[in-house]
Amino acid sequence: MDASQNTTGIGGSGGNGTLVPQTNDTTGSAAVDDPKQNLNQVINSIQKTLGLIHQLYLTVSSFNAASQLPLLQRLNALVMELDNMTKLSEKCNIQVPMEVFNLIDDGKNPDEFTRDVINSCIAKNQITKGKTDTFKSLRKHLLEELEQTFPDEVESYRDIRAASAAETKRLAQAQSTLPNGDVKVKPEL
Repeated sequence: MDASQNTTGIGGSGGNGTLVPQTNDTTGSAAVDDPKQNLNQVINSIQKTLGLIHQLYLTVSSFNAASQLPLLQRLNALVMELDNMTKLSEKCNIQVPMEVFNLIDDGKNPDEFTRDVINSCIAKNQITKGKTDTFKSLRKHLLEELEQTFPDEVESYRDIRAASAAETKRLAQAQSTLPNGDVKVKPEL
């Protein structure tokens, strides 16, 4: 076996056949329950596991009697890293839809699920926008018809709506007063 297969980049075994202990830094960060840090630790563990599997593949593909000890050491390192990954994953609360696993099982890219969900949301948004526009058009048409038949009642309706809108705006501004007395004002579009 050549020296390039016996590297310690991912952890596991040293060049002389000795086991190099892995430092996963889980003791110092166990007190911190930051979800992003926990996720990063799991991602790092996955990357280490993939590296160990690659090293294991290289060892197995060029197996001879002399590479039995490095093979066993890499297998042990893989088992330890999988155990570490399991412990780290218990801190993460990530829910993955079953559709994503089904796509992966079918050999497809899980990004297709995200794309399909976004396209579905866009389609539903367009339908809702169409309904909203239709109701606005209907309201405008009804007000025009009512104004021709009942002009005084429509005028008082518009006065009531304007007073209600002004009151709502005043309440919204009162609620958005900052502690220092300033007012947050939304720009009107």
